[in-house]
Amino acid sequence: MPIQLLVNIDHIATLRNARGEGYPVPAQAARICEQAGAAGIVFHLRGDRRHIMDHDLPELKKAVQGVLDFEMAATEEMIALLHQIQPDICTLVPEGREELTTEGGLNLASVFEDFKNRVFPAIRDGAAGSKVEISLFVDPNPDDIKGAIELGSDAIELHTGIYANASSPSAAQAELHRLATAAKMAHAAGLKVNAGHGLNQKNLAPFLRAVPHLADISIGHALISEAVYHGLASTVQAYMTIIEQVTEEQR
Repeated sequence: MPIQLLVNIDHIATLRNARGEGYPVPAQAARICEQAGAAGIVFHLRGDRRHIMDHDLPELKKAVQGVLDFEMAATEEMIALLHQIQPDICTLVPEGREELTTEGGLNLASVFEDFKNRVFPAIRDGAAGSKVEISLFVDPNPDDIKGAIELGSDAIELHTGIYANASSPSAAQAELHRLATAAKMAHAAGLKVNAGHGLNQKNLAPFLRAVPHLADISIGHALISEAVYHGLASTVQAYMTIIEQVTEEQR
């Protein structure tokens, strides 16, 4: 399976909401990203609606031709919306009102029984007959990978924020080792291995070279920020070039 770029368009909505003018439009940005080579789009509908709003969901569903990944907290409200939209993937993430962005992976030990008895059955029942994949956003910890396997998750998304924010080259290498180990463990159990958080044009290639079995790479804030200077389509293409170059190296 080739490595795919999924663009998180949350901060297109952040810019729109800053003035409440109705633009820029996340669905339009999604079209541009896909036309430039992205394999799909990620969005996170938060409980406080700080960026993506409810009316964006059907617009994104209609606009996105590739993979649509719905990042969500495991609440009844979000599960109901998931059933309505029927994306390709739902990625369950932790969510805190005071955080600026998602600060780490799920603590599966603390939510395991709830996910097993309530969340997974609710998603599976509502998605009966569909192809919605369940992915868990996790830190590269063996216990969390084991938890994802035991729950029967279709995929994991490895939290790359610690790697991206490493204070030294040695710290970055240590985290790459943890990420690689987790990816191998998940892949061996048949889980799809996705990754994201804090990746940018400087740290993406070393990550791709070090971590095996990667499928979908989710990049948002850095890409949207760089697009302010270079344009959205050109920035997507720059990330695609990095992915293609590393893929070619590994053949």
